[in-house]
Amino acid sequence: MGSTVSFLLLLFLSTINHISSESIIKLPSDNDISGGNRKVRADDNVVCDSWRLAAETNNAGAWNGVPARCVKFVAEYLTGERYRSDSEVIGKLASEFAKRVRLEGEGRDAWVFDIDETLLSNLPYYQDNGFGSVTFNETSFDDWVNVAEAPALAASLSLYKELQELGFKIFLLTGRSEHQRNATEANLLFAGYSNWERLILRGSSDQGKSATLYKSEKRAELVEEGYTIHGSSGDQWSDLWGYAVASRSFKLPNPMYYIP
Repeated sequence: MGSTVSFLLLLFLSTINHISSESIIKLPSDNDISGGNRKVRADDNVVCDSWRLAAETNNAGAWNGVPARCVKFVAEYLTGERYRSDSEVIGKLASEFAKRVRLEGEGRDAWVFDIDETLLSNLPYYQDNGFGSVTFNETSFDDWVNVAEAPALAASLSLYKELQELGFKIFLLTGRSEHQRNATEANLLFAGYSNWERLILRGSSDQGKSATLYKSEKRAELVEEGYTIHGSSGDQWSDLWGYAVASRSFKLPNPMYYIP
């Protein structure tokens, strides 16, 4: 009898030890998301929406492209009501913040906007190029930029105009290069934007710098000129992070690509 009780006790303790050594919460692995593990294939939308949330909140860290399993989900998100609704909510939150800002006057109250996937939508280009699932082709994207027909993101255009009415000076800070200035200005006007204070593009000395460093340096120059950067809007964390950051930053959705 005693030996039976001892055996059962050892079996119980062994089971408890095995359970405690495992994670309580099982998160999908990269293999799961990419589709290599069929066990979680039952609902791609659930898994891919979780991946999108991880990417948008920067919990995914540096990621190289949309997982093959999630291309259809990302395409439907970007061309459907969710993307427009998410952008509108962020635009309204930015608007509410801007209305509460006490402007210092003298034309030194600034708001900084990124351009691609912030003011302008390159969705027509990405619809023909895998919605972020294929390797970025700089040559073909530059050809698209030169067409200068990217549409405005409606929520951003509305915020842009409202900020101007409130008295903010608008600065456009983009990762595009200086040789694309004419095409970029033409596209902005085509999409309905006008009267920005300054359009800042990468010069020769900015090439090779990370977006975070480059944009931080350019914001620091504005601060040195006496501007107060109250707000900043961008689709990448690198548009918003670094130093000389805005008092409040607003991250727009972009599940297609990541720029460090």
